[in-house]
Amino acid sequence: MPYVNTLDLVTAAKGKGYAVPAINIVDPLTIKAVVEAADSIGSPVILQTSVKTVKSAGAALLHFAAREAAEAASVGVSLHLDHCPDREVITLAIRQGWSSVLFDASDRDLDQARKETAEVCAEAHAAGVSVESEIENIIGVEDGVGSDLAKHSYTVEQLVEVARETGTDLLAPQLGTAHGMYTAKPVLLPQRVRQIAALSDIPVVLHGGTGLTNAEFDEFIDAGVTKINISTALKRAYMQSALEYLKQCEATNKWEPTKLFEPMIAASKSLLIEFAGIFHSTGRDGDK
Repeated sequence: MPYVNTLDLVTAAKGKGYAVPAINIVDPLTIKAVVEAADSIGSPVILQTSVKTVKSAGAALLHFAAREAAEAASVGVSLHLDHCPDREVITLAIRQGWSSVLFDASDRDLDQARKETAEVCAEAHAAGVSVESEIENIIGVEDGVGSDLAKHSYTVEQLVEVARETGTDLLAPQLGTAHGMYTAKPVLLPQRVRQIAALSDIPVVLHGGTGLTNAEFDEFIDAGVTKINISTALKRAYMQSALEYLKQCEATNKWEPTKLFEPMIAASKSLLIEFAGIFHSTGRDGDK
């Protein structure tokens, strides 16, 4: 199945009791692993790339790997640029054929964020690309983007107003979550999802999913979240599986580079299957 628009995947989930897992991949290996795992359980999946990943692996290679993996699958697959405040990288992803981009304007004041988000939406929509918008910052630094301090916060009414004015397709509001691993129990805000849903049909995205309980995920999904981002968990699974293999190599003094990929692929597949189960997306094809 050719890969699809992210907006189509999350819209298909609306009111059906599940959210689409959005996994931050790091290379073509994780792209292939995550899509194969999603296909094996019938779950739609959103492949997310950070700005760092785009710059390190290359936009052309990532796009090719995503398209190739999607065409071999029978479930909906999309390619999304995560947290990007850099307009040049936004343009690169749009021109290269990403399904969607997250324009992170949370470091701008409201007027500037509104202006630039509208410009990004116009550019993206002209190419058939959807836009996720973040104008109030979600706490935590992810791949060098973000802040540990709440710089901008707005009312639900303001968020919806700006989203409508700019043409935003998906909305990433503050929901009490944070990027990275939690050091204290977060104060979650699923009621904001309900408030947004009462004012607009714009899909709501949950960031900072790693570390939440199954019950907390359920509460957000019940409130109306249809896209949930997982980044830190993939990084940890990927790196820890590699570390364990390298320890074995050191202990036995046997070094086989290609075998290093096997545990990393297995860990990535297991992670997708685990979160698809938690998000209730198993058995959904996300394309209808």
